[in-house]
Amino acid sequence: MPAEALHRQIADAIRADILSGVLQPADPAPSENELAERFHTTRNTVRKGLALLKAEGLLVSGQGRRTIVRPRPNIRLLSTGINHRAHRDAGRSNFNAEAEDQGRRPEQRLLEVATVPAPDEVAERLSVPPGAKVVVRRRLFLVDGEPMQLCDGYYRPELAEGTSLVEARKIKGGAHGVIEDPEGPVRRRIVQFVEDLEIRMPLRSEVDALHLPQGVPVARTLRTAYDSHGDVVEVLDSVIPGDRYAFRYIIDVP
Repeated sequence: MPAEALHRQIADAIRADILSGVLQPADPAPSENELAERFHTTRNTVRKGLALLKAEGLLVSGQGRRTIVRPRPNIRLLSTGINHRAHRDAGRSNFNAEAEDQGRRPEQRLLEVATVPAPDEVAERLSVPPGAKVVVRRRLFLVDGEPMQLCDGYYRPELAEGTSLVEARKIKGGAHGVIEDPEGPVRRRIVQFVEDLEIRMPLRSEVDALHLPQGVPVARTLRTAYDSHGDVVEVLDSVIPGDRYAFRYIIDVP
């Protein structure tokens, strides 16, 4: 078999072991000598096969430069109204609560708070003219130090002004704590989320911010939050790596 085809066969075999669970995250990959003997080829051909898997983000160089299966801080997110309300009433964000309940270490970094022209999709959901000024809070979510999600929250200025939503600091209990505080200036109760989901390849800025390997897609969600009067109180624009989450949606059908 030509070396050009053989290195792909080597990559296919190791990839299959990773995807089937034979090789687990942080396990060492087979050595170059072992693979050269197994496939009756040279170490140079083996290196080409391993390079393909590194480009796909399946293998990385570990301590001592040994090649290992890339650890993935996968997290399961359960999205239901009941668990959102339970976490909200306990003063915990859903992301932090889900991560902590799985023994993980969540972190939310506030990247920016600003007044910006509303992107068209956000303007439509907030019922403001395209380009109208809105408040945005940009955050980076991490689990165990690994970037997991970019999240931009948009708010109409008349709702956000005079609240901590416009302050460049993290908010205990999150934005929903401000919106739903019965003694606060907003005093709205969130009763519905509508999510629009698309799967696409990442932008260059998203690759850099989320440390995305080559070839990994992202899920982009636009979540619109409605209060008990049917008014939109928040639009969240989130970008999530396609290889780090397992989602479960529970949909009650009347």
